[in-house]
Amino acid sequence: MHIKSVLLSCLLLVQGLLSAQHNNEKTDKSFDAGSTIIEHVLDAHEWHIATIGHHHITVPLPIILFHEGHLYCFSSSRLAHGEVYKPDGLAAGWFRLQNEAPHKGRIVVVSVGENGESEILPKLPLDFSITKNVLGLFIAAALLFLIFMLVARNYKKHGINAPKGVAALIEPIYLFIRNDVIYSNMGKKYGDRYMPYLMTLFFFILINNVIGLVPIFPLGGNTMGNIAVALTLALFTFIVTLFSTNKHYWKHIVNAPGVPWWMKFPLPLMPLIEAMEIFTKPFVLMIRLFANIVAGHIVVLGFVCLVFIFGEIGIGIGYGVSPLTLIFGLFIDLLEIIVAFIQAFIFTMLSSIYIAGAVGYEPGKPR
Repeated sequence: MHIKSVLLSCLLLVQGLLSAQHNNEKTDKSFDAGSTIIEHVLDAHEWHIATIGHHHITVPLPIILFHEGHLYCFSSSRLAHGEVYKPDGLAAGWFRLQNEAPHKGRIVVVSVGENGESEILPKLPLDFSITKNVLGLFIAAALLFLIFMLVARNYKKHGINAPKGVAALIEPIYLFIRNDVIYSNMGKKYGDRYMPYLMTLFFFILINNVIGLVPIFPLGGNTMGNIAVALTLALFTFIVTLFSTNKHYWKHIVNAPGVPWWMKFPLPLMPLIEAMEIFTKPFVLMIRLFANIVAGHIVVLGFVCLVFIFGEIGIGIGYGVSPLTLIFGLFIDLLEIIVAFIQAFIFTMLSSIYIAGAVGYEPGKPR
C-alpha cells in the first residue's frame, strides 16, 4: 500500500471520528484528552474498539473470580456501564466493576440497600480474569509459536542453508542476537546454555511491541506498557540470575576486590552497595521497558487527541489540523517500530550481562 493511500485512509477515519465528536457537542461535555489517553493505555476487562455517537463498540472478555471458596465465570458485559451482577451461588452482595476510587478498575462486591445506595464490602474477590492485556499476551504467544513452527518447517523442507519466507526474515535477527549479544556477553559455553531463555525473551518482547502498534482488533494491546508484565519479565531474569550464581559471585559481593579496606570495615559500605545492586538491576529492566513503551503510546495518542481538541474550538480548525497530526503521528509510529526492536535488544542484552556476571564469565576470556 502506498504512503498516500495510508495517509488518505487515516485522514478519512479521523474526519469521521471528528464529525461524530462534533455531533455530540449537544451534550455540552468537553473532550477530555487525559482520560481518553489513560483509558487506552491501561488494562481493561473489555476490548473497546470504537465509539459512534453514544454507542460503544466493545468485545466483552471472560471474567473469572474466586470468592468465598467459589469460582465464578461470566462475561464482562454483565458489568458494563456500572451494572451489578449476582451469579448463582453468591451468598451476599453483588459483583460490580468499580469505575471510581476506591478500587478503581477492580471488581468489588457491593451490598445494595432498599433505597438503592450501595456499599463496598471489605473482602475483594481474587480476580483471574482474561483482561485485554492478558488476551494480548496469549495472541503474542500464539503468533510466536506459529512463526517458529513455520521457520522449523522451512528448514526441514529446504535445509539450513536455504531459508525462504519467514525463515529468511527471522534468521538474520536470530544470528545477530546470538552472535553480537549472547555470545559476545556470555561466551559460547554459557551462551548455548542460556540461549533458549534469552531468545524467547527477545522475540516475545519484540512481537508484543510490534503488534501493540497495530490499531486493529485483536492487536494493539499495550502489553509491554503494562508495569505488571514488565515486572514479571524482570523477575524471570532476576530468578535465572540468582539460580546461576556461584561462590565467586557472592565472594565479590561480600569482599569486592580492589576496594580499599576502609570501605568494607568497620562499616560495610561497599558490600551494602553491591547487595543493593542485586535488586536494582531487575528494577532497571522493568522501568526501562515499561516507560519507553508506554511513553510511545501516549505520544501517538496525544497527536490523535489534538484533532478533537481543536475540533471543539471549530470544526474547520479540526479539519485543518488533522493532516499535520496524522503526519506527526505516523512519524512517531514509525519511530516506535525502531523502539520496539531497541527495547527487546536492550532487555536481552542486559539480561545476558547480568547472568554472565552471576556465572563469573568475563568477556574476552574463552570458556
